[in-house]
Amino acid sequence: MLIRLNQAQPYVLSLFRFVVGLLFAFHGAATLFGVLGGNQAETGAWPGWYAALIQLVCGSLVALGLGTRAAAFLASGSMAYAYFKVHQPEAFLPLQNGGEGAAMFCWAFLLLVFTGPGNVALDRFFGARNTAAGAEDTPRRDKTPAVSV
Repeated sequence: MLIRLNQAQPYVLSLFRFVVGLLFAFHGAATLFGVLGGNQAETGAWPGWYAALIQLVCGSLVALGLGTRAAAFLASGSMAYAYFKVHQPEAFLPLQNGGEGAAMFCWAFLLLVFTGPGNVALDRFFGARNTAAGAEDTPRRDKTPAVSV
């Protein structure tokens, strides 16, 4: 049973990344454009409008698996800021201050910073293509030098 779970891990990680990124992007779109039942933030208003922009862009990048680690790092930091500046001054625990979403997003994105995007991601596609192209252009370097006879 554990073998099957371990074999599925990279694919489930990709699904996790996609869902978390999509939910984050939807939250940003709701705040930026007033869609999906959200209240539109005033353009350029600090910090709401900028947070929504980060949510939309980073959430979309994470969902696609493009620049996943960098986008997840920025998203995690923005949610840490949201938690400590907006929610935590209201009360100590997330359940009391309404910061469960910010805390969960923060930790989910931090996990993606360390685990990467999983097997199904644009990062993997572009990385594999660049690696294959780079291997043809660079000379082979091993520990034993080539000797001509």
